[in-house]
Amino acid sequence: MKKFSAFVLVCALLAGCNHLPVLLSEDSESRDVLVLIAQANRFAGLQADEQKKDVNSANQSFARDRSPAARMRLALLLSLPGTSITDETRALQLLEPLVAGGPPKGMLRQFAGLVYTDVSERVREQRRSALLREQSAQMKEQLDALRAIERSIIERGKQK
Repeated sequence: MKKFSAFVLVCALLAGCNHLPVLLSEDSESRDVLVLIAQANRFAGLQADEQKKDVNSANQSFARDRSPAARMRLALLLSLPGTSITDETRALQLLEPLVAGGPPKGMLRQFAGLVYTDVSERVREQRRSALLREQSAQMKEQLDALRAIERSIIERGKQK
């Protein structure tokens, strides 16, 4: 039993070391992506007023420094579903320059491509859902009109 516990502990430690090369590497884009993910995770758990402060801070940071990392941070915060500050249209506008121009080469561009695809799909599904609701409302109106016609026909038949 002790050998099994030691084996599980060693496996857990080795699994934890799996991310160590990324954290220790000189590739700042990899670290930026990890930091962005951590910030997004923290942001999702904040209250609405704290989320507004974070978005305002990200907006100001992006206004000062138009770096891809600042652009990606703001876009990521604006694209998170279920938050009080979701603005998918603006997030897509911010992400477009990062994903434009062929296949993504860096980690940040790959992450931007992933987020862009996700947000685009959500926007497309929201539009499709709105269209289906509109069509459903039109069909309900047509059905109500047909029922009214049916009632009037039945009433005329009873009067004769």
